Amino acid sequence: MEALVPDGIARTVVMAAPRSFCAGVERAIDMVDQVLRQRGAPVYVRRQIVHNAHVVAGLQDRGAIFVDELDDVPDGSTVVFSAHGVAPAVRTEAGRRDLDVVDATCPLVTKVHSEARRYAARGDTVLLIGHDGHDEVEGTLGQIPGQIRLVQDAAEARAVAVADPGRVSYLTQTTLAADETSTVIDALRDRFPRLAGPDTDDICYATTNRQEAVTAIADRCDLVLVVGSANSSNSQRLVEVAARRGTPAHLVEDASRVRPEWLVNARTIGVTAGASAPPHLVDELVTALAGLGPLTVTEHRTSEETITFVLPPALRPAP
Repeated sequence: MEALVPDGIARTVVMAAPRSFCAGVERAIDMVDQVLRQRGAPVYVRRQIVHNAHVVAGLQDRGAIFVDELDDVPDGSTVVFSAHGVAPAVRTEAGRRDLDVVDATCPLVTKVHSEARRYAARGDTVLLIGHDGHDEVEGTLGQIPGQIRLVQDAAEARAVAVADPGRVSYLTQTTLAADETSTVIDALRDRFPRLAGPDTDDICYATTNRQEAVTAIADRCDLVLVVGSANSSNSQRLVEVAARRGTPAHLVEDASRVRPEWLVNARTIGVTAGASAPPHLVDELVTALAGLGPLTVTEHRTSEETITFVLPPALRPAP
C-alpha cells in the first residue's frame, strides 16, 4: 500500500464526537478480558466479539480462540457469545454440550430479542428491518423461527406478505442508518396502518449519536474518513451518511489504509470511528495526517454519552 508522503500542505481535521467505542462494545471486550484473566487461555468466542479486526487480533494474542460455530468448541469449555447475540437454538446446543457460557450480548440487542418474543406471542407477524447475514440479524430471526421475516429496504417492505395485515409488528437491527430505516418503516405503515413497533427506537443510542455527529461535520469537510472494519454495520452506515451529504467518505481499517489520492484536494478532513473501533486507531490516523504538513485539529461534539453497562457480578474485578 502506498505510503503517505509529506506535502507541506496545511490541513484541518474536524473530529466528530461521539466516536469510537460504545458501552455495549466496551462491556463485551471487558468480558472476554476478565474471562482470560480469571480462567486463563484458551477461551473460545463464538463469532467476532465485536466487528473489528484489531480488537479480535488483540484478544487472539492473549489466548482467545474465535470460532464460527459451537462445533469447533471442545465439550465442557468456556465459550463467550458475542455482543451481537445468538438464537435460542445456540444456547440449547451450548447446554447440551455442557459448555460454560459467558453471554456478552449487548443489552440493547437483548431488548430487541425480548420485543420479538413478545410480539410473536400475541400472534403478530414480526418484520425485522436489517441486513441479511449480519450476526445480530441471525440471532434475532432465530428468536421465533418462521414467525419473523427480514425486510432489508423499502422495496421489500412494499412486497412482503403477511398472514393478517391487522397483526403486524416491526423491529430493527440496532446498527442501521436512522434516515433510511425511517423510509422503510413509512413504507410498512402505508401498507399496514395498524403496524406496531417498539416504544423506544431499536437503533441504539451510539449508532444514532455517531450518525448525527457525522451529519453535523460533513458539509464543512472535503473528505470524511471513518475508522472501522468492513464487516462493521455501524461503521459502514457512517460512510453512507456522509456520502448522502455530498461529501466523499471512505472506511479505513487504520491509518495504513488511507490512499494518498484521497487527500490531494482535501484541506478539511472529517474523522470519526464506528462504535466497535478502538480510540487509539483514531489517534494514529490523526498522527499520520499530521505527518503530511501543518495540521489543525478541532472537535465538533453533538452529544454527550453517559451510558455504561456493568459486567456480570462473577466477572467484576476485585475491589
